[in-house]
Amino acid sequence: MDKFIVSARKYRPQNFNTVVGQSHITTTLKNAIKNNQLAHAFLFCGPRGVGKTTCARILAKTINCTNKTADGEACNICPSCVSFDAGTSLNIHELDAASNNSVDDIRSLVEQVRFAPQAGKYKVYIVDEVHMLSASAFNAFLKTLEEPPGYAIFILATTEKHKILPTILSRCQIFDFKRITTNDTVEHLQEIVDKEELKADKASLQVIAQKSEGCMRDALSILDKIVSFTNGEVTYQNTIDNLNILDEDYYFKLIESLLQQDLAAALLLYDEINSKGFEGDMVLNGFAEFIRNILVCKDEKAASLLDVVEGMQEKYVAASKKANTAYLVSTLNILNDAEINFKMARNKRLHVELTLIKLNFLQQAIDLSVNDGAVVKKKRIDSGIGFKIKPIEQIQVKAAEVSEAKLIIESEVVTKPLVVNRESQVAENSQPSTIISSSGTKKNLLDALREKYGNQYSIEEVKDAEELNIEKLQNCWDVFAVQLEQQQKHSSAATFKIAKLEIVSEDRFTATVSALTAQRFIEQEKMMLTDYIHQQFNNRSITFSVLIEASEKEEVPQHMTMNSKQKFERIVEQYPMVKELKDKLKLELDY
Repeated sequence: MDKFIVSARKYRPQNFNTVVGQSHITTTLKNAIKNNQLAHAFLFCGPRGVGKTTCARILAKTINCTNKTADGEACNICPSCVSFDAGTSLNIHELDAASNNSVDDIRSLVEQVRFAPQAGKYKVYIVDEVHMLSASAFNAFLKTLEEPPGYAIFILATTEKHKILPTILSRCQIFDFKRITTNDTVEHLQEIVDKEELKADKASLQVIAQKSEGCMRDALSILDKIVSFTNGEVTYQNTIDNLNILDEDYYFKLIESLLQQDLAAALLLYDEINSKGFEGDMVLNGFAEFIRNILVCKDEKAASLLDVVEGMQEKYVAASKKANTAYLVSTLNILNDAEINFKMARNKRLHVELTLIKLNFLQQAIDLSVNDGAVVKKKRIDSGIGFKIKPIEQIQVKAAEVSEAKLIIESEVVTKPLVVNRESQVAENSQPSTIISSSGTKKNLLDALREKYGNQYSIEEVKDAEELNIEKLQNCWDVFAVQLEQQQKHSSAATFKIAKLEIVSEDRFTATVSALTAQRFIEQEKMMLTDYIHQQFNNRSITFSVLIEASEKEEVPQHMTMNSKQKFERIVEQYPMVKELKDKLKLELDY
């Protein structure tokens, strides 16, 4: 029985022309070989399974070939090529940096560089997964990498370029490998299927290419697995069954049920999907991608952007004509939120079902918000709305009868705004405080309003603002202190009792205390205190400030003058074990 060799090794490219999907790199390398412009160090970086190590081996084989072809390829006939294919060549050395990442491993490699090749022109050193080297190993490698002997060429390969030191990057010629496209993967798989004399339809190969996500090695491994599972006959159905992929037909049925608002059919379909073992997050993610494809197909020019199996584009275009853009965008938003919150949901199935229920009634909600094809903004309901009133300056009335009158109209039941008709006022030269009634007699403005709106509103005069006087101010101050005591704020109440009040002007006074802490206690209550004094004096222009007596020095507690770092240093002085604990846990404090 012959030993089985996996396709990824059996069909590994042996020359640059057979490398799939990296023509921008293979062309550059062939031209460099033909023009004898080889760099002394290369860095191949890119995703896994796209041909980095393969290209490194082909390069090492080609530059030592003694009979190159016209286009710069290895001949595969000369002794150097034969020994390379057999794995006995002494001119190529491979080092796996993932398991040999110490300084000693690099020093051993550097020692080998000193010896010239016994046969051939170049000695090639391939360091795979170079990003796994330690920082000290990188530093030990720098000098040799910068100025190697003329016969030594280094090829470094990595999947994580950002982890390599800038000093290494600056010494290398960098080649960025790209993911292999779906079409290139399908063509290569088809070639292998033909060589192996297998049966495989194009749709199944497209599914394999999509699942591999641009990695040729993964695609070949998947193909080997499915061939073993199906005994040599690869079809679309057994491929999606083996790869645990949800058939897109389920998504077409689901969107049709949701558009028809058939909730029962949608839930039954999800139950069928769930019974096949598909997790809810996979369903949400797949359905979101499906909706995205439909949204893209709203313009048939963009249908070429779809990465779907052959024959599916027509179905997507047909489905896009049944759903409007607003529905698709809203669906994507709901699915995105559901996918984000899926991990936090305890009942995963219920979470997905609630999402389907939202999507089922989404079309109805959109229809309610659209009028004659235009989106209608939500309207406010005709009910009470909370609002804030800012006091305004009082207006002085010049009339002799009501020279000091000011009005407040308080509504008991507000059903409509109070409006005074400007046409009913007298001419500009007459007094604005009088109104001419229908009988022709002049009436006081206050009396006229009472006569007209007395049954609906409570109309009263505004009380005059009082000036500050020390007796009433002290009384208000003491009453507020009692209120603080009732609120269990004893320190603040005691501070209020010892404060000295002094009137500076008719609407300003000062409160003098003996310490900074006392000033802070009063400042904490300043807002409530000011409002209380305004109510008592009916004067909202009253202000005050808190002063500290200059004759006495304030004794401020030490902890109130220290910042966070000083507090920590003080704690460490008293308790040294705290610093020892910080050092052992390697904590970094954010002062």
